[in-house]
Amino acid sequence: MLKAVQDSLSSDDTRFFNPPNLGLSNEKLEGMENVDTTFFIETDLRPGKKMKLHFTNTANGATFLPRQVAKSIPLSSDKLPDILNRFSVKENSVEAKVIKSTIKMCETPGTAGEDGVCATSLESLVDFSVSKLGKNVQVLSTQVLKETKKQEYRITGVHRINANKGVVCHKQNYAYAVFYCHEIHDAGTYMVPLVSSDGTKVNAIAACHTDASVANAFKVLKVKPGTVPICHFLASDTLLWVPNSMYKERL
Repeated sequence: MLKAVQDSLSSDDTRFFNPPNLGLSNEKLEGMENVDTTFFIETDLRPGKKMKLHFTNTANGATFLPRQVAKSIPLSSDKLPDILNRFSVKENSVEAKVIKSTIKMCETPGTAGEDGVCATSLESLVDFSVSKLGKNVQVLSTQVLKETKKQEYRITGVHRINANKGVVCHKQNYAYAVFYCHEIHDAGTYMVPLVSSDGTKVNAIAACHTDASVANAFKVLKVKPGTVPICHFLASDTLLWVPNSMYKERL
């Protein structure tokens, strides 16, 4: 199972701390890290639908530390000076601000009824997901062959992932790999093949929500919260865990 998760992540994830990418904000919302997010309503998920999107391969190249090493490093605001010193990061630097932001996000309680955790090793990520779904699971992610500029993509198919529960893990910007993992319930999830105007193909995972966590999207789409599901695509280094008994339904 550990190998399956490793294979779902970018094969280019070999860097430790990548300053050029650290300006990205941390969000507890799928797809905000490295997809130029376009929100849309669930009924827009249909073959032939076109939308402008920007996919990249990864949000940052930070890799996992061994479990015992990760457990020995605090992930706490009151230990921030020690953390910065350990990674030779200057207190007022951009890197320090990103580390502080990620720690704060990890310490912020999730939404009501949502059990979440910041996994600091591959083993802890797997343990959390298995604890919520059992061992008979599979991991899905958006597959991006190459980074392209923002351009028009056309949906070539829609496959509903029939799972009434799951776990989503979002990669955060940090000195080593940290994923915020949380449960999802009764969320609409889809596997969506896309092709761009220059021929680039992406096999994307879309997630749809009816809760207020995407309040800004409701304003943009001019719909009332709770009335229709609002969807967006998951980032390429966001992992979706679902029970292995799920099946895909072609729409």
